Amino acid sequence: MEISGRRPPEAPSVRDLRASDADRERVAAVLREALADGRLTVEEHAERTERAYAARTLGELTGLTADLVPRESQPILVDDRPVTVMFGRVRREGRWVVPVRLPLLALFGTVELDLREAVLQRRHVVLDALVLGGRIRLLVPDGVRVDVTGRTVLSTRDVRTRPYGEGPTVEIGGTMIFGSVRARAPKRSLRERVRGRLGRRR
Repeated sequence: MEISGRRPPEAPSVRDLRASDADRERVAAVLREALADGRLTVEEHAERTERAYAARTLGELTGLTADLVPRESQPILVDDRPVTVMFGRVRREGRWVVPVRLPLLALFGTVELDLREAVLQRRHVVLDALVLGGRIRLLVPDGVRVDVTGRTVLSTRDVRTRPYGEGPTVEIGGTMIFGSVRARAPKRSLRERVRGRLGRRR
């Protein structure tokens, strides 16, 4: 068997990921609100809107609204810093970038990650968790696989997702002591459940 010495290509920086038309529209909507309530002048709005529609990367978009809304309300969150919580709860949701390896620290607290609108930096990302008496809660879209590979001590895991074939994978590694991890796919409507059953019978 021949072993190739090639390394897999490095993933682009989270700020260098390409922006979509929907991403540009999210930012434009915040700019329109800022113009309407006087936080931006007409000239500032025109200049930032032009830059928004010309932006190619997510990093170019994030700077346009940084001074307009709080961090948790940003239309796009590009942040590869560790997620840390102690005796509380922290949540990431909306349009945000999940880096290839994201450190998580939960000390008697809860980390909630909603991946339904998230951008994965690579098709296989790793949540490098250190959990002591804490909880990890994931909400993932259909097609995403969640694998718990970390060391667990007196901890529970409850994974109920709907992965598809070669779909993206979220791996939860690290160490969990007296903790828990739960992953869920969004609830399906009755129509979606019926369609799914009919599809499996064909």
